[in-house]
Amino acid sequence: MTLQELYSSIGEDYEQALRVLRVEKLVDKHIRKLPKNGLIEALLAAGEGMDAGRLFEAAHAAKGNCGNLGLTKLCEASSEITEEFRPGNARKMTDDEIRGKLGEIAALYEKTVEAIRRYEAANP
Repeated sequence: MTLQELYSSIGEDYEQALRVLRVEKLVDKHIRKLPKNGLIEALLAAGEGMDAGRLFEAAHAAKGNCGNLGLTKLCEASSEITEEFRPGNARKMTDDEIRGKLGEIAALYEKTVEAIRRYEAANP
């Protein structure tokens, strides 16, 4: 499996990752780090307590990391949480809607990590 095939298998934007990181070797390096960096796990943990400050910080970090890696679906979902909890913004979603969005993020993340594991197995 190539790096482009990894991105294709999860329906994400390899070209965006390459535009940001500029070298395929860096895309490879950083996509392999995603399952270990703890950003999505921190976001999901923050959602358990509905702590607005933690949710904002965790979602903002996840949004940036996923955006840089061309993981547009995770980036967009994290962005929605970021804006929902951005200081000064009025809440638009209920806690249940937030939990639903976090469930979507968890499912997208699981699918992404599974594909990364397959990629790593094919490219040790």
